[in-house]
Amino acid sequence: MGIQQLLRDLPLIALYAAAGAAVAGTGGALALAAVRRRSVAVSLTVLIAVTVGALLAGTLSVAWAMFLSAHDLAVVITVNVVGALAAIATALLLGRWFTGAHRALERSAQALGETGSYTAPTTPMPTELTSLAGQLAAADAKLTAARERERALERSRRELVAWISHDLRSPLAGLRAMAEALEDGIAADPDRYHRLIRGEVERLSDMVGDLFELSRIQAGSLALSPTRISAYDLISDAIAGADPLARQRGVLLADRGVEPVPMEVDGKEMSRVLANLLVNAIRHTPPDGTVAVAAARRADSVVLSVTDGCGGIPPEDLPRVFDTGWRGTDARTPPAGAGLGLAIVRGIVEAHEGRTGVRNVPGGCRFEVTLPAAGNPVEVRPAG
Repeated sequence: MGIQQLLRDLPLIALYAAAGAAVAGTGGALALAAVRRRSVAVSLTVLIAVTVGALLAGTLSVAWAMFLSAHDLAVVITVNVVGALAAIATALLLGRWFTGAHRALERSAQALGETGSYTAPTTPMPTELTSLAGQLAAADAKLTAARERERALERSRRELVAWISHDLRSPLAGLRAMAEALEDGIAADPDRYHRLIRGEVERLSDMVGDLFELSRIQAGSLALSPTRISAYDLISDAIAGADPLARQRGVLLADRGVEPVPMEVDGKEMSRVLANLLVNAIRHTPPDGTVAVAAARRADSVVLSVTDGCGGIPPEDLPRVFDTGWRGTDARTPPAGAGLGLAIVRGIVEAHEGRTGVRNVPGGCRFEVTLPAAGNPVEVRPAG
């Protein structure tokens, strides 16, 4: 009989309990809204208080409806109060731990902004703050890399200005001296002076052209017009153009396997890439030496390589070979140029979504240009 009565009263008990819990929940929602800008410890305490308050409100509602005796009501309230105190103490400890972890992470982030260095907190943190700490560490690594690139660029700019100033001062002084000799009529061979002046002017013109090309690349205004072309034809034309300089210096240009693989490139710009690589190789190869050119397909790429007989590049200098203004040791310093040729090579190749590389080989070094093969779509973008 008691069980049947309980079953009949359960819906009504649930209704009274829900009404009391709803009142407590509404008050708790307002309290949470009021403290939403406060510490998470305060929010956790309010949340525990709302939970216990909902239980108490439901219990009191059921007792008011005379479903509980005074004794049972006192027991339930006592249990709820004790449980509430334990839960609130636990919430405060949890909030204090979370707040301490947050403050440690905040100090690390502040140090990153002020000193530029980030040290991850050693305080145990919840998963969310640990993830945030990981993101800050990744941001610090990216900032460090960006600062290194900026320092490298600044170093390259200083070197470029120094070399350009040096390369301009010498020919300009020579031009001035020859012009004064011609003007004063003391030149023993005026025709020879005229030829020398023309040669110096052409050298200065080439230097200005390189500077203009490099500025276009760095400004992102290098527009490409890709067409389908064979690597064999591209290299053949480049070898023919560099042959007079090779003959003058006693260097042999050799074909070390050029496959007729197709490429989608700007023929004019890629001809300049190969010309710069060949001129660089010829200038640093001793007489009776050999400059070898090759082209082969590797997977979805075409690799063009130029191997010289320079004797090799110091390993510590290899990462800087394609930097603007870099010349390296005196043995690799060209007699005319400001260290722009290889920087232009890298800019043009990267504009073709390719990459450049250099490594030492027995007797010299090998420059490689890797480009997408013609069968693969190439997203042509401005360099810079």
